[in-house]
Amino acid sequence: MTTSSSRAGTKGMPRADRERQILTAATAEFGHYGYDATTVAAVAARVGVTKPLLHQYFGSKQDLYLACLDPIGDRLLSAIRTAMTEPGADAPPTPLRVLNALFTALDGQRETWFVLYDPSLPPGSDAARRAAYYRDAVDDLVTVGTADLLHAAGSKDPLDADALKYAWRGLCTALIRWWINHPDQSPKTMTQRCARLFEASYTIFADGDDST
Repeated sequence: MTTSSSRAGTKGMPRADRERQILTAATAEFGHYGYDATTVAAVAARVGVTKPLLHQYFGSKQDLYLACLDPIGDRLLSAIRTAMTEPGADAPPTPLRVLNALFTALDGQRETWFVLYDPSLPPGSDAARRAAYYRDAVDDLVTVGTADLLHAAGSKDPLDADALKYAWRGLCTALIRWWINHPDQSPKTMTQRCARLFEASYTIFADGDDST
């Protein structure tokens, strides 16, 4: 029995499998090179299909980007929300739980973070607006998650919360970039490393306060 053309991809591969293959390749290209430098031709060559076939499946480069972005944004938001649910008595602090959730969600395709946090997206485009939607949703969760930390520190300045939100985004981006360059590091070891770094940072700043 032959497979209908509506269900088959190229070289006998079912269309659904070929689409997943294309999305995996495109996600890697967008994450590594950025939207502006990624071409449909490069994605097609990476998969081993023709450029017209890729356009047939996904349309324009922006359509392909959006097809990559939505699963990433949904996966990261779900991971963060789960990490921020009411913890048990012995659970790590919220920042560590969130970082562990991010590392776990990104493991195996770490560059996906930079599909969402891509500065080369065309301003005003559907791609930029959709990415901003996910980034704003992540920022809203961060604001909720850090409210208790600021309250415990006695902060009532709303600009403190805004500054912390941007600092947290930068910290996550820096850690993930470091993680990409150290592929042997598992999500668990990364979370443990962050716990040590947080403890060291607290000690440094506490010592600074004592010396003034």
